[in-house]
Amino acid sequence: MHDASLTRAARDARQGGPAALAEALAASRADTLARFAACERALPGLAVPLRAELNPPLWELGHIGWFQEFWIARNPERGRGWRADPDAPRLAPLRADADALYDSSRVPHDSRWQLPLPDAAATRDDLERQLARTLALLGEAGRVNGDSDDALYFFRLALLHEDMHHEAALYMARGLGLAVDDARWQPRALPEPPPELAFDAGPWRLGSAAGAGFAFDNELPAHEVALPACRIDAQALRWAEYLPFVEATGQAAPRHLRCDGGRWQQWLHGGWQALDLGLAACHLTRDEALAWCCWAGRRLPTEAEWERAACTRPEAFRWGDVWEWTASPFAPFDGFLPHPYRDYSAPWFDGRPVLRGASHCTQPRLRHPRYRNFFPATRSDVPAGFRSCANG
Repeated sequence: MHDASLTRAARDARQGGPAALAEALAASRADTLARFAACERALPGLAVPLRAELNPPLWELGHIGWFQEFWIARNPERGRGWRADPDAPRLAPLRADADALYDSSRVPHDSRWQLPLPDAAATRDDLERQLARTLALLGEAGRVNGDSDDALYFFRLALLHEDMHHEAALYMARGLGLAVDDARWQPRALPEPPPELAFDAGPWRLGSAAGAGFAFDNELPAHEVALPACRIDAQALRWAEYLPFVEATGQAAPRHLRCDGGRWQQWLHGGWQALDLGLAACHLTRDEALAWCCWAGRRLPTEAEWERAACTRPEAFRWGDVWEWTASPFAPFDGFLPHPYRDYSAPWFDGRPVLRGASHCTQPRLRHPRYRNFFPATRSDVPAGFRSCANG
């Protein structure tokens, strides 16, 4: 998938002007509020258990608005884009104690269950005022600077940050057994596996091109890598291909699954339902992916092999059903420079693997073939699966 063939939503998120961004910010906020309202209906008192992969929904909602306000309305250096000083003194927030409540860099995770958070109505009011201010500043930036990437950088960052939290809310709901009724976020069955795709050995320019709109710091700088010849699956592995390994080896059943009387079932919306074996295998750890590869005599692709296939064979390389584990560690590219949101990438260069692609829960705006996702290899709450490559 070359940049020219991105979906309109993904292109607008990274390269669109003020009008497209304003529309996207409003749409993202509508989805945020709809997801929160669903939590209100399903969770008495909005209570969730204290677990490492969860956040209180009320805290999540306030944090989303705080992040947007912190990097846009309160940021005197927002016009400098990625060159902005992250430590420049901020203007005052709408809510006086906002930093003490919602700054994820400074508010320890486990303390979020005990914070004196504003109630849902007050938090919604905060988000409404914060978005209004953001849209006003976006219009002003457009009048003064046109489509300048620097002027629009933090608007794009805030948009994609909110979209990430929307996806997290969806898989949090799955982990809590809550129904997700919106058809946009349902998995879809894959066809029978097409023939794998073959690539000759050769160079590949890995990463995002500078000056082509927004890019996350960990995608930069683009650089040439030498790739071996490769045969890679044309789509993610389905349950139909994964579960025979479980049955043959006695491997523990994957998260949300059980075998009852020889039939596989999934735990969904608070009950056991028949599993569609055509769905992409999902909620797998990377160890589960590696174990299948060892059993099948295959291997995981590197992120460069994945990116080359996605960018050069978009008509044949299906992605976006699940996040896909790769063989590559999440590490900085040579010449990496951290962007102002310092906690986005650099703290996580700890050897955890890169995931590529997108999942059925991912907002279309966030789906980009050069986006690098990263989670600990042990996480199974994330809607992650994998595809494989031929050995040798």
